Amino acid sequence: MDRDFSLSSGGEAGAGAPCNRFHVRLVDEPPEYEPPPLAGGEDGVGRFQRFEATLQNRGDSLRADGLCHSSDSFSSSCLKTFGHNTVDRVPRIDFYRNTGSLSGVKVNRPSLADLHEDLQRDILSVPGAVDGVANGDGVVDTGGKPSENKDELVRFGWIKGVLVRCMLNIWGVMLFIRLSWIVGQAGIGLGVIVICLSSVVTVVTGISMSAICTNGVVRGGGAYYLISRSLGPEFGGSIGLIFSFANAVAVAMYVVGFAETVVDILKENNVLMVDSISDIRIVGCITVVVLLGITVAGMEWETKAQVVLLIILLIGIANFFIGTVIPSTIEKRSKGFFNYQAQVFAENFGPSFRDGESFFSVFAIFFPAATGILAGANISGDLKDPQVAIPKGTMLAIFVTTLTYIAVAICIGATVVRDATGSVNDTISVLTSCNGSAACKLGYDFSGCDTQMCNFGLMNNFQVMSMVSGFGPLITAGIFSATLSSALASLVSAPKIFQALCKDNIYKGLYFFGKGYGKNNEPIRSYILTFVIAVAFILIGWRPAFKFYNMWVSLLGTVLCCAVMFVINWWAAVITVAIVLFLNIYVIYNKPEVNWGSSAQAMSYITALQDALSLTGVNDHIKNFRPQCIVLTGSPMSRPALLDLTLSFTKNFSLCICSHVFMGPRKQTVSDMNMSMDNYQQWLSKNRKKAFYAAVAADNLRDGVKCLLQASGLGRMKPNTLVIGYKRDWRTDNPQDVENYVGILHDAFDFEYGLIILRISQGLDISRILQIQEELQRKEQEKLALEAAQKDEQKDGKRGICSLKFLNKTVKYSTNTLGVNDQKDFKVSAGHAADFNQRLLEASTQFQMNQGKGTIDVWWLFDDGGLTILIPYLLTIRKKWCDCKLRIFIGGKLDSINEEKRAMAALLGKFRIQCADIKVIGDIHMKPSKESWKMFEELIEPYQLHEGSKDPATAEILLKEHPWKITDAELERFKDKTYRQVRLNELLQENSRSANIIVVSLPIARKEAVSSYLYVAWLETLSRNLPPVIMIRGNQKNVLTFYS
Repeated sequence: MDRDFSLSSGGEAGAGAPCNRFHVRLVDEPPEYEPPPLAGGEDGVGRFQRFEATLQNRGDSLRADGLCHSSDSFSSSCLKTFGHNTVDRVPRIDFYRNTGSLSGVKVNRPSLADLHEDLQRDILSVPGAVDGVANGDGVVDTGGKPSENKDELVRFGWIKGVLVRCMLNIWGVMLFIRLSWIVGQAGIGLGVIVICLSSVVTVVTGISMSAICTNGVVRGGGAYYLISRSLGPEFGGSIGLIFSFANAVAVAMYVVGFAETVVDILKENNVLMVDSISDIRIVGCITVVVLLGITVAGMEWETKAQVVLLIILLIGIANFFIGTVIPSTIEKRSKGFFNYQAQVFAENFGPSFRDGESFFSVFAIFFPAATGILAGANISGDLKDPQVAIPKGTMLAIFVTTLTYIAVAICIGATVVRDATGSVNDTISVLTSCNGSAACKLGYDFSGCDTQMCNFGLMNNFQVMSMVSGFGPLITAGIFSATLSSALASLVSAPKIFQALCKDNIYKGLYFFGKGYGKNNEPIRSYILTFVIAVAFILIGWRPAFKFYNMWVSLLGTVLCCAVMFVINWWAAVITVAIVLFLNIYVIYNKPEVNWGSSAQAMSYITALQDALSLTGVNDHIKNFRPQCIVLTGSPMSRPALLDLTLSFTKNFSLCICSHVFMGPRKQTVSDMNMSMDNYQQWLSKNRKKAFYAAVAADNLRDGVKCLLQASGLGRMKPNTLVIGYKRDWRTDNPQDVENYVGILHDAFDFEYGLIILRISQGLDISRILQIQEELQRKEQEKLALEAAQKDEQKDGKRGICSLKFLNKTVKYSTNTLGVNDQKDFKVSAGHAADFNQRLLEASTQFQMNQGKGTIDVWWLFDDGGLTILIPYLLTIRKKWCDCKLRIFIGGKLDSINEEKRAMAALLGKFRIQCADIKVIGDIHMKPSKESWKMFEELIEPYQLHEGSKDPATAEILLKEHPWKITDAELERFKDKTYRQVRLNELLQENSRSANIIVVSLPIARKEAVSSYLYVAWLETLSRNLPPVIMIRGNQKNVLTFYS
């Protein structure tokens, strides 16, 4: 029969009547199977056409069922989701944004209370919108006003923002001045190795930096931001302050290098202003002022300057390569340049270390040239997409500059000899015997360099590239470009890093310098501070000259002890260290079961206690979220599948507590609990289950679990997720136990826990099988004891009597034990062998085995903060599940499937979650088949009140006698949500029957509105006849973030 909420169109009583499980208005006509389009929402939200118009005409703000206004057609309080009115929301990226995000508006999802509490209360919050109203498509409407300055911000891509800056900083003056000397000392072969070894270090560093960059959204602050968000403010604050100061000092170093080159040119032309030192200071200060003007003008001008400098640098490099193929003049030959010659290449291929140099000293001189890889990362706040730009630009810059260095090293080593006199008169005839050097074979005698100092050649002349190049002044321009670009990059990096550090307010006194100006939030105050530091170091004539330092001072004591040991007898020290390491690893691996009360144990306890206490002073952050679980296993071995699955995503990662509720008379339960505590914890340790065991004594299961939910954990190590098995016996169990089970789920939501329910078709509880196995083993032991006693009696009568006495005691003990089991309706007999459920045992261990290649199907239908997608992702990074692929199923509209798929792919990409496929179910809102609906009706038939077919007095009596039964009003109110569960099972059967495991959003039942039996019927319908199903619902708070 058709039912509707009883709401009078004109009376106060009718309009204000509460809507609960028992308020219906009966109509004579029988019900149609298909619901009317707006007959009622999934959450019991009714907005019927016949009284909606009345409310609108009256201008009242009454709410149907206490939630939706009559004018809520576009209200975010009850949007249409999959064709039905519901407060629940589908996953969307705006739920995970930070407040003040520049890439979009943060939107609040409905809270757990909005979804869980009864709709009778007046919900004033408008979930789903902040600073705007979400429209019917879930898009935030900001009133048509675009965000200010968003389009005006100057942002750079990976080429201008990262690639250009990194290449300019990596090439530097090393390329033009010192590389020829390095090739002369180390030779072409070892020189290339030096370059490659340096590149290996920078590549590894770049990979690490890329991993941090792609771990979340990167904001301004460059290296400081990456370090502080990864290692914390302690490391980030100290390193950031030193790093920004070092960059400020580096400005002075690069400018002084530029000024020295300029002053050398002035000296050659006899146009010094005062003297060399004073001129360096004057030129340096003028240069810093010009560079400051460029940076203050804005990042756009600074980037243009960097591009110009790069062009000059590239011209200089090209000029060198062109010069190597231009035929050498007599003057250049006298200085050691012979174009490409095989003899020169062969002679220069091997090393020729002089003046106390070695491979490592040469490496130490070259390596700083390769460390300019942070130039792009340091302006992370000015990049369009730092997560893409920094890894892409940095790694490509390393590749390009490494090839350039190698090419220049090979070319210069193949064209210029190590020593040359520079005298055009040092030629010899071809027939003259010579010392076998390459120069001698090419007609020049440079043997005088063996006895006196020469000024030309790879080893003696730092201006080799200028000599070789087609036009020497272009090399000088390249040197200017390299020094100025590095100075400019440091002058930008230092203020940007310092501004981010000041904004974080780690050092309170520095907050003044964090203020930004203009559309790009330029750190003008930090620019000025950097300028002052740079000018100060220029004026004092600063030079980096201190060479004697040791970065391992903190390890000096250890190093000295080890050194003494090796000095006395090095091979004995090696053997001793190897033996000690082996024994140490052996003991650690075997973990001997000894307890000596050692100081190590005391220190472990103190360290754990101090760490736990220190955590209490640290606020929780989404990045550090872990599913810390209370698992209702009972005894740890009774539900192995539930424990194994939980450990699959918590082992070595987060907290797992196996919880056990002892029910019954207090005296007995407390005694049993105390006896079991150590035994069960030892069982967990012995079986390498990384979990804790906790037990409580209570009158019933719900009270015990309520205690666990409130009191478990220690400080920040407090559970946030309840893991529970599905109640398979709800149809045969007594109603109070069903009420307690559903009550546990309500309590979990009340305490803001996430909830995970596991269902396996064979069941989870193997405690009965364990009892049977234990009794069978005991019988087998008795049988073996009897056989042994008979043998002994045959050999020695006296010994046989002793054995029989022992056997009598054993039989007596066994009889007493069986008597106790008889009281529990458990009897060991031959018939129990037939009860041995092999399939249940196999199912109970299925999560202990490798899952092979398969799929984990995730039906992420509603946004719960991300727990529904986090759990299956954690499974895929475990060894046993790593071959399984994630398949994501979401609801959507038939006319926008591609858009929904792209939006979900973008969201998962932000979270760095890879999936094999995303499927949008466009017909999720369709009604289930009549066969499926009939099965559901048959399922709930024994638990229905059927008060609609009885007179009101009889109905009231029935409700008092059976308050747990499902009323007709309740079915009508939540008809859409019931249809949803039936339809979802059809879709699961159609799409996910072959999956290894299915993860699906858990429907939430409103307290005191949905009966326990209707809710378990939803769960039963949703998960029946399927592979293992995990039903998950988070607490509506973010557990995932794409911010660093």
